[in-house]
Amino acid sequence: MTRVTLDTFVASFDGEPGYLDWAAFGPLSATVRNEVHADAELLGAGRRAGIEMVAGHLDTACDLLGELLGVRADEISLQPSTSHGLMQALFGLSGEVIVSRRDFPPLTVTARRAEQLGRIEVSWLDAADGRVTPGAVAEVLSPQTAALAVSLVDPRTGYRVDLGALREAIGDDRLLMVDATQAAGILDVDFGVADVVSAHGSTWLRAGRGTGFLRVSDRARERIEPVLSGFAGADGDVWGDTDPAPASSAKAYAVSPPDSLAAARLASSLREVLDAGIAAIDAEIAARTADVIFLADRYDIPVLTPREPTQRGGIVALAPPQAGVAPLAASLANHGLVFTARRDTIRIAPHVGTGEDTLRLLGDALAGARAW
Repeated sequence: MTRVTLDTFVASFDGEPGYLDWAAFGPLSATVRNEVHADAELLGAGRRAGIEMVAGHLDTACDLLGELLGVRADEISLQPSTSHGLMQALFGLSGEVIVSRRDFPPLTVTARRAEQLGRIEVSWLDAADGRVTPGAVAEVLSPQTAALAVSLVDPRTGYRVDLGALREAIGDDRLLMVDATQAAGILDVDFGVADVVSAHGSTWLRAGRGTGFLRVSDRARERIEPVLSGFAGADGDVWGDTDPAPASSAKAYAVSPPDSLAAARLASSLREVLDAGIAAIDAEIAARTADVIFLADRYDIPVLTPREPTQRGGIVALAPPQAGVAPLAASLANHGLVFTARRDTIRIAPHVGTGEDTLRLLGDALAGARAW
């Protein structure tokens, strides 16, 4: 049964060959596109029943996110983006927070802004290879440490942290805060060990922009003040109370009502993922990244991403030697491939629907770059 469902999920990737940039943006699935059209028609009619039907996607999205993350739905708050969720968490916390200096900007910039406002004190982690490991964390851990904030998958190298080991390293009395943007929907992870999980659906979930979400555990809710809580995050009669109290659930971390159309897109994508099975998707992602690494090795392109499947997500970072990134980027582009090029690396991010035709193009491009 799972095999059939997974095959259907793989077949839903209907884009043209060559797309290898899922870590940056996920082209919308056909199911999501159909949902957008149907809901737009309902909202365009101006009927109360249609408006309420679309609004119902808000609760559905939270229920499905709870299922995906293995937590209660009332621990979920829909957000415009990952950064919005991280701001809610870091601006509301107090104390010392460990952050890798080489982590992704949504974490590093948000942490710095929170520090500038006097909300937290950042303890920067400077691991030589940029990997946030239990050993690296232990070196900067102090009695003043209130939380560790980390990307589950490093968008630069594809390194996948061991959440369980990090939890053990910081202990149960500190918060573990996770940017799961490069993991949600494709990796079979025990998110329950984290206190805060922030991510969005515009990459691997294929749900488009505006589909962010934030999970806040009960313990984190006690420690993270909802400083950015608006009227949508309040309990009681907001029309009759000029100072309503923030909600006792994750609802408190809302500024205004969520976008019901975005929630509809997110809910549609989550159903596809849950039907296919997250463990099966994780295994397929591991196979596709292994294919990319095989091709890189075949054409002598150095790989920064770990070889062990449990230590990587859907990203393979290539570090071209000698001539650098430009020749490889040119060869990839000339072969019709879509990817992300940075100063020193090329980021290749396949999904479960990445087929043999795309891998063949990649191999030809790598061979052409080596010839230069």
